[in-house]
Amino acid sequence: MRLKELGMDWKPVTVIVVSTLAMSVDHYHRIFASKAYDRLFLYLGVPLLVILFLFRESPSRYGFQLGDWKAGLALTALGCGGMTLVMLFVARSGSIRDFYALRANSIVPLIIDNGLDLFGWEFLFRGFLLFALYPVCGPYAILLQAVPFTIAHFGKPELETLSCIFGGSAFGYVAWRTRSFLYPFLIHWFLTTITVLIASGAA
Repeated sequence: MRLKELGMDWKPVTVIVVSTLAMSVDHYHRIFASKAYDRLFLYLGVPLLVILFLFRESPSRYGFQLGDWKAGLALTALGCGGMTLVMLFVARSGSIRDFYALRANSIVPLIIDNGLDLFGWEFLFRGFLLFALYPVCGPYAILLQAVPFTIAHFGKPELETLSCIFGGSAFGYVAWRTRSFLYPFLIHWFLTTITVLIASGAA
């Protein structure tokens, strides 16, 4: 079969390539003094440039909007409440406690740093990838975007990494339901913060 006969849509292909390269550059290089700034640039800035200047589309098409804010706030409250109950037990387990307790020396700067970091992360996976893949993959896009998200957690505690295919898919559903990556971001930011606080004994 000739390549042109594959009939692939160039936009999803571009999104997959750009996302993969962004993750690879993030792994191998430090661009700014803070890794959070690197990810804000690679995972938010670069995709936005692609959307605006290459695709010539609105970022809202890729979940950069408030979307269904009523459903978003309800799902955010439900997600944060449910994960608090889970993390009260999980964050005290050996590997997760040891990994995150070391990051709790300066709580307020850590919360801000995590917020910047995760804003980029969530746009890459629950915005750029999800909404580019959905027109060609349908609901499978919700699961597919969670695959690189899980791989990106290699090096973190095993239990956390194993849970990412499920948590990432849940985040994907929230983004799809609300048409916005903002609500998964809020849940993820809260989850990371409460994990650090519990693991360090501050909560």
